[in-house]
Amino acid sequence: MATVAFIGLGVMGYPMAGDLQAGGHEVTVYNRTASKAEAWVKQHGGGMAATPKEAAEGAEFVFACVGADDDLRAVTSGPDGAFQSMEKGAIFIDNTTASADVARELNAMAQDQGLGFIDAPVSGGQAGAEGGILTVMCGGDGGDFARAEPVIRAYGKIVTLIGGAGAGQQAKMVNQICIAGLVQGLSEALNFGQRAGLDMDAVLDTISGGAAQSWQMVNRGKTMVKDEFDFGFALDWMIKDLGICLEEAQSNGAPLPVTAEVLGYYKELSEKGFGRNDTSALIRRLRSS
Repeated sequence: MATVAFIGLGVMGYPMAGDLQAGGHEVTVYNRTASKAEAWVKQHGGGMAATPKEAAEGAEFVFACVGADDDLRAVTSGPDGAFQSMEKGAIFIDNTTASADVARELNAMAQDQGLGFIDAPVSGGQAGAEGGILTVMCGGDGGDFARAEPVIRAYGKIVTLIGGAGAGQQAKMVNQICIAGLVQGLSEALNFGQRAGLDMDAVLDTISGGAAQSWQMVNRGKTMVKDEFDFGFALDWMIKDLGICLEEAQSNGAPLPVTAEVLGYYKELSEKGFGRNDTSALIRRLRSS
């Protein structure tokens, strides 16, 4: 069992840190809002720290799940960041969905200090985090990954090293590009069926075992029909993620016309006050047209 720090107790980080503690690891948490760290310790045990630097002291593995690139820089290389206290040989595992550029930047910084760094964004949502069955896409050194993988499996069902630094983030971009198109297609299909007066529960029961089947259809189809959109991953976060995808596509020359269109749809919904709805709320836009 390992000595672990976990930085960032949001919708995903809170249960992920809990999975690590339940797995027998010795976990110290840090969160910008201290009351959430206090609640976590009350629920799970373990310890809490006042800064990322303090949380990382003596930890073999330091995990983070924060908002975006600048948040990640602050909790790693900032004055009170984890890199200031991590001991040589310790490994930083970043579960944030961030840019590949910041992953490569922090990997280089970590190497200069004798630390390991793995970019390890996750997929599976809040339910996957709570069940310890997330998909984890990793980029980094093979030796660091081999050491970290058994610990990551406290919250990851599928844990894969995709390539070098930044490859985990790029794989997550592939994931989000797929989801954007799938949710838009599902939204159009459900809206079409409802306007046709079909029993959509019966339709979904019928087609979800065939070629149209997807995770989104099985897990979100019936709730979309019922106008239920409170499942953890806010569409405002998808706006951030798809923006990262488009920035990366500018670098590698990949055209993303559907992704760009869907990003615009999500922005419309956010401007109308639906930013905290989950990503399946894309159907709201069609219903208002």
